[in-house]
Amino acid sequence: MAQETTLRNTIPLKRIKDAGLSGLGNFVKLLPTGTIFMFHFLNPLLSNNGDCEKEYEVPIKAFIGFCGISCFISTFTDSYVDLEGLVHCGIVTPAGLWPSGDGSVDLSKYKLRIMDFIHAFLSLGVFLVLTLLDSETVRCFYQKYAKDGNNVLKLVPAIAGVVSGIMFTTLKNNRHGIGYPFDWQQLSRKF
Repeated sequence: MAQETTLRNTIPLKRIKDAGLSGLGNFVKLLPTGTIFMFHFLNPLLSNNGDCEKEYEVPIKAFIGFCGISCFISTFTDSYVDLEGLVHCGIVTPAGLWPSGDGSVDLSKYKLRIMDFIHAFLSLGVFLVLTLLDSETVRCFYQKYAKDGNNVLKLVPAIAGVVSGIMFTTLKNNRHGIGYPFDWQQLSRKF
């Protein structure tokens, strides 16, 4: 009897945990993985592990700008599976997906929408919060705040994560663009 009660109590907790992890996994899918990986790989090199001098600032700012543009533009890409099962990627335009395929799939349903711009700006905002408040970037650009252990630098990413998480959850995006983790199930039931 006691074992049955324990089982009943753990099942709701498991469902809550699974839902939370699933939500976190879906949130991670909203930023292009290649851009994030490139930033986290090259930022320590460009920032001299956060111990940078004035000559490091220009390359780091250019690098963050390049990654931000990449994050923004990748939101305007999408992919589809043709009749032969091959995946094709393209850029979303007002007329549909470009470059056009062989005509076996109607690409006009992949038209540019207002929601694409909303997602692009949200993705860019999340990327900028993650990068500009990265520990090495903070030590490089905001030495005073890094030494003080300012609580604002700890709170902003959490608040931005909650706000953008709510926005991304309520404003769903069916795009599966370049640089995003591949999901065959989502691609097969698209639109």
